[in-house]
Amino acid sequence: MQFDFLNQKDPQGKGKKAPKPARFGGNVAGAILFFMLITGLYLVVSGDGKVIPEVAISDLAKSVSAGEVKNILVEGDKLTITYQNDEVKISKKEVNSALSQTLFNYGVTPEALSKTEILIKDESGFMFWLVNILPFLLPIVFILIFFWYLSRQVKGAGMQAFTFGQSKARITDPNDKNNRVTFKDVAGCKEAKEELKEIVDFLKSPKKFLDIGARIPKGVMLTGAPGTGKTLLARAVAGEAIVPFFNLSGSEFVEMFVGVGASRVRDLFKMAKKAAPAIVFIDEIDAIGRTRGGGFGGGNDEREQTLNQILVEMDGFEPNDKVIVMAATNRPDVLDPALIRPGRFDRKVLLDLPDRSDREEILKIHAIKKPLAEDINLKLIAERTPGFSGADLYSLMNEGAILAARENRKKVFQFDLIRAIEKVMLGPERKSHLLSKKEKEITAYHEAGHAIVASVLPHADPVHKVSIIARGNAGGYTLKLPLEERRLQSKKEFIDDIAMSLGGYVAEQMIFGDITTGPSSDLSVATNIARAMVTRWGMSDAIGPVALVDSPGRPQYGEMMEKEFSETVSTKVDAEVSRIINDGLKSAGKVLAEHKKAFTAIAKKLIEVETLEQEEYEKILTAHGIMLKKKEVVAPPEAQ
Repeated sequence: MQFDFLNQKDPQGKGKKAPKPARFGGNVAGAILFFMLITGLYLVVSGDGKVIPEVAISDLAKSVSAGEVKNILVEGDKLTITYQNDEVKISKKEVNSALSQTLFNYGVTPEALSKTEILIKDESGFMFWLVNILPFLLPIVFILIFFWYLSRQVKGAGMQAFTFGQSKARITDPNDKNNRVTFKDVAGCKEAKEELKEIVDFLKSPKKFLDIGARIPKGVMLTGAPGTGKTLLARAVAGEAIVPFFNLSGSEFVEMFVGVGASRVRDLFKMAKKAAPAIVFIDEIDAIGRTRGGGFGGGNDEREQTLNQILVEMDGFEPNDKVIVMAATNRPDVLDPALIRPGRFDRKVLLDLPDRSDREEILKIHAIKKPLAEDINLKLIAERTPGFSGADLYSLMNEGAILAARENRKKVFQFDLIRAIEKVMLGPERKSHLLSKKEKEITAYHEAGHAIVASVLPHADPVHKVSIIARGNAGGYTLKLPLEERRLQSKKEFIDDIAMSLGGYVAEQMIFGDITTGPSSDLSVATNIARAMVTRWGMSDAIGPVALVDSPGRPQYGEMMEKEFSETVSTKVDAEVSRIINDGLKSAGKVLAEHKKAFTAIAKKLIEVETLEQEEYEKILTAHGIMLKKKEVVAPPEAQ
């Protein structure tokens, strides 16, 4: 796949301001206001709604004698009097004395008293005590709630220090069917799944292994490029075995306090042993598992203490513990040798990028819950996505569904997935990025140069699409895809790829007699390929079959960049890189000069329509006598 950066600058995005933390004073003011509101509400509810007049017991006796009283409610020493006109008044009698005796003493005859209904309410039971105690109890409860609320505000500063040593692992319940993942949910990775099935068998029935004297690996290290499904496979192992799954990242062990990481390791393994059989999964273990003794942090470095504790915990396992430790990393080259020695992480499972058939299976899994149209051909999508990881394919299907929803369609069509491929690779179209007439012409000839060189040179991949519409940081792009899946790449293919990358540079120089900033990324790609050919792959006759560089990656923090060859060899390397680049320039210039009519026709067509699909592009090639590449032309590399 080829794309160019055409005079694009990285935008200086303004970051959003981080939210300010809540101040303690504001929390206290809120708590006081809350307390005052609750107190006022209680006073309103508990207060009497209206004032009831009180009468003397002597006046009550006169009213009873006159027949003016309908009934009297006796509640201890309190009397509630209801008159014939429904007026209500209250009064009090002597404590521990009967109401009838009191009224008799005031001259009320038994005949007059019999005309008045006397009701007696028992002042005992739960409600009686609750009504009497509640006015005193409620203020105390409100004060306790107030201080509890304040204590929660300061808990993060001091009280949480006591929980630093506890593990922060997230536990997936094996009975949780909504979050359960099995091998059916993981496509591709056939060899990796076969290796991990032994782990599942051990967790399900360890006796058959122990009876024959076999010991299952204590640790399984999953390595591979980002997005190849390392975490998903670990979850699938736990789902197949139906055991608890303890999941956390390597960075979650280390805090600023010394000893916290080691304490969390101890707590994690303690929980796992209690829940055994179980799986402990540490993602991105290179955060704490890097080689010790790099000279950074000293011997008491917190990260090294955490690693030491992991080594001790794993080496202390017994076969009947039934706890499997799984870890994932995309940097296995930086791990400490003691961590990956036999007896700890002694089984290594490599996850490659999926091939064509695996990509098709992955796409089918991600398409299960998406309504697909009748024209969907996932096999074609799989063929057009070499180098895509499982995560890229998930993003592709998701972007296709988003594009369909954005256009108010109920189904996802093939056209949506084709557009989604380019969006995942290069970014969204920048239709608002308008080029001037001159810039558009330069871009068209630049991309036409790439396309013609790729189509003519015998060992370059065929072109599937050419466009001068800006995507992401690319001002235009030429999409080329291999005819067949391949794991090996030859020297001739690299040479043609370099010439193809330089096609835009040569085209600008040939047509306009000047060079722009457009080929900047092309020059970087070509130079990197040429230098790797010389220093890593032994593809230079002047240097010979010597590997001068071990790793293609850049040195990380704590790694020393050592130059293992002399200045004389370095001079030869630079000369060889320059020779390969110059040969690529000559090859591209020869192709463009010999097929200038086709080159110009493609550029003019791009200026007109901006995008050329494979079918239309190949018609122009055929019209100018350029033979199309067929599948039989590219032979698979012979086994060594």
